[in-house]
Amino acid sequence: MLTSSRSRMAAVLRNWQLYALIAPVLAYYVVFHYMPMYGLQIAFKDFMASKGIGGSEWVGLKYFKQFFDSFYAGRILKNTLGLSALQLLVGFPMPILLALMISELREGRFKRTVQSVTYAPHFLSAVVLVGMMMTLLSPGNGLVGRLLALFGAEPIHFFGSPGWFKPLYALSDVWQNMGWASIIYLAALAGIDPQLYEAAVMDGAGKLRKMLHITLPGLVPTIVVLLILNLGTLMSVGFEKAFLMQNDLNLDSSEVVSTYVYKKGLIGAQISFGAAVGLFNSVINFTLLVLVNGLSRRCSETSLW
Repeated sequence: MLTSSRSRMAAVLRNWQLYALIAPVLAYYVVFHYMPMYGLQIAFKDFMASKGIGGSEWVGLKYFKQFFDSFYAGRILKNTLGLSALQLLVGFPMPILLALMISELREGRFKRTVQSVTYAPHFLSAVVLVGMMMTLLSPGNGLVGRLLALFGAEPIHFFGSPGWFKPLYALSDVWQNMGWASIIYLAALAGIDPQLYEAAVMDGAGKLRKMLHITLPGLVPTIVVLLILNLGTLMSVGFEKAFLMQNDLNLDSSEVVSTYVYKKGLIGAQISFGAAVGLFNSVINFTLLVLVNGLSRRCSETSLW
C-alpha cells in the first residue's frame, strides 16, 4: 500500500507540468460549478435572505408541486421541448452537411473564404443577432417586408406571430452556429485514412459511394457523441435569444423554462420557486443524458462513458 502511494506521488512529481496545466480548469469547475451546488437546497426551503440558506425553513416539494399545479406549466414545458426538438432536428444535421461540402472543395483560397464566412456569425452576440433579425423582418421597413410588398404579398409581422417564433429561433441558430459546429466534423474528416479513398478509387467507387462507405462511417463516432450531448441539453433553451425575441404577442409560443425562471425567480423575487423549476429542468437533462448514453453504449461501441 505504501509502495503504491509512493509510486503515484512519484508519477505526479514526474509530470507536475501537466497537473499544473490542468489545475486552473479544475479550479474553475470546482469554484463555479460544484461549490454553487450547495445552494440547490433553496429549492426545498422557503428561502429568506435575512435568514440565509441555512436558517430558512424546509418546505420539501412545495414549490415543485406549485409549479406543476400552475396554469402555465404545461405550456412552458411544451414550448421548451418543442423548440429544443425543432432546433435539434434542423440544426444538428446542417454542420455535418456543411463539413462534407467544405471537405470537397479543392481550391484552397476559396475553401478558406467559405470557412471564414460561415464561422463569422458565431461571434455575434445574441443582442446583435436579434437586432439584425428585427431590422430585416420589420413588416414596414425591413428587407423581407419590402420584398413581399414588391411581389404584391401582405407584410408579415414575424415577431408578433406566435407561429413564427420557433422557426425564426431555430433557423437563426442554424445560421449563427452551423459553421462553428462544423469544425469538429472537419477535424474528424481529417482523421480518416486517405488510403481508404485511394483503395475505393482503385475499385471504381465514385464520390457518392466514397461518402456513403468511407466518409460517413468515419464520422459516426463523432456524430453519436455530439448527439448524446445535444440530447442531454434538450430542456436547455438559450435564455438570451429567447428573452430578446419575446414580446406580449408571441408569449404563448416563446415562454420557455429559462425565461420563466428569470421572471419568477429574479424579477418576481420568488427565489425558491425559481430554483425549484431550474432544478427540475436540470434533473430532466441529466436523466436524458444518462439514458441516451446507456442506449448508445448498448446499440453501438460509442458512448461518453
